[in-house]
Amino acid sequence: MRYPNSLKIISEDGTKKIADDFSKTIKNGDVIILNGELGSGKTFFVKQAAKNFGIHNVSSPTFAIVNEYNGDRKIYHFDFYRIEKSEELFDIGFNDYINDKESIIFIEWGNLFPEILPEARIEIKIIVNEDFSREFKFEKYE
Repeated sequence: MRYPNSLKIISEDGTKKIADDFSKTIKNGDVIILNGELGSGKTFFVKQAAKNFGIHNVSSPTFAIVNEYNGDRKIYHFDFYRIEKSEELFDIGFNDYINDKESIIFIEWGNLFPEILPEARIEIKIIVNEDFSREFKFEKYE
């Protein structure tokens, strides 16, 4: 995948294809930030990408803050939506998670705490259009 990149889809199958293609490009140590309004498909995207690593039990970590999945790869899946201050993340060992180079990290709602995100990351912004199509905008920071 080239960065920056923008892809428009009109169906759930389109999201699955984008997630499948994207999962082939990521590696251990990657941090992927997903931003978009409620219901835009952030968790669905993570769920589909994780299937490509033999992980089939992905669920939203909204209340748990972080879920850990093990398959062909180890994945940490964060959701910052209900976090009120970044200290809450540090209290659960966020630095340890983010520095685990043997895992892939997905963070939903990363835009709520941009100051704690690593410099090296991939950001995916999901925009829901009026016709309910979605636009996925990919940006890589190093």
